Amino acid sequence: MSDNPDENATVTESSVVVQRSPRYFRFMLAGAILFAIVALILTFAFPENPTYDRGAVFGFLLAIGVAVGVTIGAVVALLVDRSTTRRARTVTADRLTVHPEDPEEAVTDGDPAEIDGASDTRKSIEE
Repeated sequence: MSDNPDENATVTESSVVVQRSPRYFRFMLAGAILFAIVALILTFAFPENPTYDRGAVFGFLLAIGVAVGVTIGAVVALLVDRSTTRRARTVTADRLTVHPEDPEEAVTDGDPAEIDGASDTRKSIEE
C-alpha cells in the first residue's frame, strides 16, 4: 500500500491464463533468411544458363524463396502457438486499486489560482 493514510486500497483476486506465445515476426524473418540462403546456393549449384545470367536467376529464386520462407515461418509459428496453448496454466492474480478519500484532491494537482491564471492568459491572447 501507500504511506498516505488518506488512501483506501482494495485487493481483488481474479484468475488469469498464462501461456507462452511465439514471436511471429522472428519466425517469418528466419524463414525468409533461410530461403534466401537456399536461393543463393541453388543459383551457384547448377551450371550457368546462356539465356539468363546468375543475377537474374538469383533474383527470381530470391523473390520466390522469400515468399515461401515467410509463409512457412508463419505456419511454423502458428503450430508452435497451438502446441503452447495446451500447456497454458491458470493462476490467481491480485489487482490492487487505490482510491483517495477526498476526490477533490485527486482531480486538482495544483493550486486552483494557477489554473485560473492559465485560463486568463489564454483569454487575453484570444482577445
